Amino acid sequence: MKKRTITLAFALIALFAVLPRVSSQNSRKIQADIKTNTVSSPDGRIKLYFSTSWMGEPFYKVTVDGKPFINESGLGVSYGGSAPTGHSVDRVQYRWEQKELWEQPWGENKRNLSYYNEMKVTLLCGVATYETIYFRVFNDGFAIRYTYDVDNAVQVPVIEDNTSFMFAENGTAWWQPADADTYELEYKTTPLDKVEHANTPMTVKFDSGLYASIHEAALYNFPEMTLMRHPSDSLLFVASLSETVKGVSNIKASVNAYFETPWRTVQIGRKAVDLINSSLILNLNEPSRIEDTSWIRPMKYIGIWWGMHLGINSWTNDGRHGATTSEAKRYIDFAARHKIDAVLVEGWNEGWETWGNTQKFCYTCPYPDFDIKEVSEYAARKGVKIIGHHETGGNIRAYESSMDTAMTWYGKYGIDCIKTGYAGGIPGNFTHHGQYLVNHYQKVVETAAEHKVMLDVHEPVKDTGIRRTWPNMMTREGGRGMEWNAWSSGNAPSHTVILPYTALLAGPMDYNPGIFDILYENTRNLPQRKKWNANDTGDSRVNTTLAKQIANWVILYSPWQMAADLIDNYEGHPAFRFFEEFDPDCDVSRAVAGEIGEYIVMVRKAGDRYFLGASTDETAREIALPLSFLEKGRQYRATIYADGEKADWKTNPTDYRIMEKGVSASDTLQVKMASGGGQAIIFVPVAGK
Repeated sequence: MKKRTITLAFALIALFAVLPRVSSQNSRKIQADIKTNTVSSPDGRIKLYFSTSWMGEPFYKVTVDGKPFINESGLGVSYGGSAPTGHSVDRVQYRWEQKELWEQPWGENKRNLSYYNEMKVTLLCGVATYETIYFRVFNDGFAIRYTYDVDNAVQVPVIEDNTSFMFAENGTAWWQPADADTYELEYKTTPLDKVEHANTPMTVKFDSGLYASIHEAALYNFPEMTLMRHPSDSLLFVASLSETVKGVSNIKASVNAYFETPWRTVQIGRKAVDLINSSLILNLNEPSRIEDTSWIRPMKYIGIWWGMHLGINSWTNDGRHGATTSEAKRYIDFAARHKIDAVLVEGWNEGWETWGNTQKFCYTCPYPDFDIKEVSEYAARKGVKIIGHHETGGNIRAYESSMDTAMTWYGKYGIDCIKTGYAGGIPGNFTHHGQYLVNHYQKVVETAAEHKVMLDVHEPVKDTGIRRTWPNMMTREGGRGMEWNAWSSGNAPSHTVILPYTALLAGPMDYNPGIFDILYENTRNLPQRKKWNANDTGDSRVNTTLAKQIANWVILYSPWQMAADLIDNYEGHPAFRFFEEFDPDCDVSRAVAGEIGEYIVMVRKAGDRYFLGASTDETAREIALPLSFLEKGRQYRATIYADGEKADWKTNPTDYRIMEKGVSASDTLQVKMASGGGQAIIFVPVAGK
């Protein structure tokens, strides 16, 4: 591979400086301009214009730096059988500037600044039906939300969302095909005008060099939004609501006569990393409804999980069962020795033998070889948490009827962390991403909050920032994660340098990084190994270097971060020291350099330490990285986990080296990465210096 050298010529600002102190909520009314109906970002760069056509159809357009960004595009929701027409502007009620500095119990950044201008337009539709459109414009993008008050109605059938995005220029898009049942698909990279029907977030680099990501925030009681290219214009994209019931496209949701939609969001940046550093999605969600959040905290964990995906263990009690009492205690011992907070135990309960049939699980019935009382008491003595597991197989009604009892039962054993799963078809022909499942996922979150239980949801509906309101919603899978490397051709080296600019813009992802036995040399020929997945052709592996696996603990953010490999592959391995010292409870995070699908450099600060993760696609790279994010006037010891001189993801993936070096904020570090490789660094302040 040709090596590409990159020099970051710009001076990095003080990325980790404390945000300026502002009052918790500071609002002032802005002089309204009724004629133009315009609202701008606080810095004036982004301007949004609202108007109605001569037929009374509402529309908007957006400029950035005085240039067209989105041309005239439609607004509103179709309900009750057709799109309402004949709107008249009743009033432009508010034009506000709001500045709020808010804190969260955990997150990429503990403190976040929400700073925007808002325009609220109330439209009269017919005699007594009102539609209100909220436009919020931030320095890093804008958002649109609707509320409706439908006259003479009890329940309103929602047909479609009419929000559209008529982009002013072409560009390159990174997108995942829309699917109402899964996000575990490979990303496509195409010209924007070749996108067909995409899931969100969809990320675009426009020909002018501007970056944007289209998504949604605060998704409640509504189907998810996808983006469909309109046949009339290759740069016109319309919102499309996922079906709730497969094959039923004429009604997407049923809502009350007064209802509000999620926010339709567009994040905008001059650089690719600006999208990652934006908190716009979180800012559009309400503050926490959980008053006491002291029981909610980030963790590092290992788990009885990877062996099942490799086929050396099974979820069922069939002689190869992974979740046994003795194996759980072995993992607990390892966690205690290596400063790891928790152990996930998957496949402990009866019901896995029904997989692919009725998929009925018992959430209070351990298999005979798993003694939950013994395991939980042993873990408590060792100071290790147990992460329980509730696989539903998609059987929603069965889970809803038993989850309160199941969480109470877990509470008896001190288990307040649960991984849930929904791998399977939903009875009743429901989709995973329609209104019915959105409401179910929310019911689980709220029930868990009542029991003081934290959640990791697999096969979820995508994150839209509700973790601000419900901070016990810790992390989600919601993408093509590590397990695909166990039984398929796997994820390409570029996959994990696309995710931070796409799926992870929505929120944390439980990707499960950290495989050290990259070629499965220690397990491939074990006699008990059995093929269980049809995608398994016998030559699976992880398509990265070992150093990149370490770097992904920093890059692929999750407040519950997993070391996913079998613990035997970590025992005695010098590189596992990084995970021992890693702290997922970060205070500040910044992406400092990168391009979508090419490379990324991420830095997170936890306490007085900094953790850096850098990774690249198939192209080897060397980056000159200023360390100006470090605290000025202090000396640091940098422990560097790097690709070896002969490392290559295809031919020599496990070649690595560990180096130590004294550095300060005035230094520039050469970050060298092999093809498909990466680098991870821990910066620890030197006492007295």
